[in-house]
Amino acid sequence: MSSKSLGLSEGLHNYLLSVSLRDADVLRELRQETAQHAMSMMQVTPDEGQFLAFLVQLIQAKKTLEVGVFTGYSALSVALALPDDGQIVACDISEEYTAIARRYWQMAGVAHKIDLRIAPALETLDRLIAEGQAGRFDFAFIDADKTNYWNYYERSLQLVRPGGLIVVDNVLWSGQVADASDRSDSTQAIREFNQRLHHDERITLSMIPVSDGLTLAIRR
Repeated sequence: MSSKSLGLSEGLHNYLLSVSLRDADVLRELRQETAQHAMSMMQVTPDEGQFLAFLVQLIQAKKTLEVGVFTGYSALSVALALPDDGQIVACDISEEYTAIARRYWQMAGVAHKIDLRIAPALETLDRLIAEGQAGRFDFAFIDADKTNYWNYYERSLQLVRPGGLIVVDNVLWSGQVADASDRSDSTQAIREFNQRLHHDERITLSMIPVSDGLTLAIRR
């Protein structure tokens, strides 16, 4: 939703990037191409992409899940951080958007790490569970249609191992979650999702104001 973390001035955001962002050329090029896209606001910010990569390395993840790919920036960030035998199962419904992703994954030499499934994500997640993949994933990133967030989360919670990490994007929704007059479907869905996670004893929880708001949930 936003090109920088909520509440940061343009100057402070630029300073943060200047002393923190370690940018691979391929990531920068993908950002630049996506910035020309009509739906460019769907791309994660560069500091968020770097944070996802940091988390994956921190927990020494090898098998990860992504719900919502768009042009592939978050998947590319994670794939670059995974070991050579690491894997991302990436869920999306758009051949058009993910064609851009595939080009950059090939360019970066990480395409072999990414198993892209073009289908409704709930179908893919249910298929993984049916195939006996529950508890086999180390990490999951959810960034897709907001009205299905709870459904994606429930499946992801089954698929990650105990101690595994689920990261959910856009949980502050440009501040709209705190605006009681906003009754749109997506805003309502995120509000309900945030409330339900707050009381979910199956996880250890932290919400942080990175980019458009990230929730981190560790499966107990």
